[in-house]
Amino acid sequence: MTVHQRAAAAASGTTSPSTNSPSIPSPSIDSVVPEIRRARPEERDAISLLLGESFMEDPVSGWVFPDEAHRRAVHPGFFGVFLDAALRDGWVDVTDDLSAAALWIPVQVVDGAGDAGADAGAGDVDAGDVEGREDDGDAGGDEEMTELLAMADPENDRARIVAELTEAAHPGDRAHYYLPTIVAAPGRRGEGRGRALLTTVLDRCDEEGMPAYLEASNARSRGLYERLGFALTGTPIDLPDGGPRMWPMWREPRG
Repeated sequence: MTVHQRAAAAASGTTSPSTNSPSIPSPSIDSVVPEIRRARPEERDAISLLLGESFMEDPVSGWVFPDEAHRRAVHPGFFGVFLDAALRDGWVDVTDDLSAAALWIPVQVVDGAGDAGADAGAGDVDAGDVEGREDDGDAGGDEEMTELLAMADPENDRARIVAELTEAAHPGDRAHYYLPTIVAAPGRRGEGRGRALLTTVLDRCDEEGMPAYLEASNARSRGLYERLGFALTGTPIDLPDGGPRMWPMWREPRG
């Protein structure tokens, strides 16, 4: 189970919901994207607020948190758990003005003994990006995540449902970079920020021979991902009770 999937069910006693990306329109002409860099630790709270606000109109988040006022109250703390996981186990890229952010978590294949396989993937992961373990490897971190998500939104059954469905869809047989969340501030969409954040890491994937994986939570962002080389992994995820559709997507590195 990935950090993202673990998080999705924990809010209901297992781990938390899918959080991919609000709609990312194609960039407008003459838009200038600020410099992209790694997030600094002191920017954690500002990024958490950005995540919470940016997902207010996301269809999956709206299904998990139907009440708008409750959604707004819960979002910063809830998405902050994902943010902390990426800061701990992977990395967070941001635009220099903190108007957009992307959370990445390296996922490694673990053998039966709990060790990362030597043939887990072709890409070399920098020491500063991952601690050389699969994302279920830190029991203490899991317990902390479960507690924080439970505090963020107790008794959320829909979070558990999303977790189970995304866990079943997530490929586990190859190492890859996992994108649980990418956002642009509502007033900054359509200016190329999301695309710039994505291509920064996808170029790295191509250099390292590393695949990438995500779950698209709306049709418009799915179109962008397809243009950048992602393809559906199989059957889309249809959330129950009239919920929205999600699209698991995988990208092979380009030679």
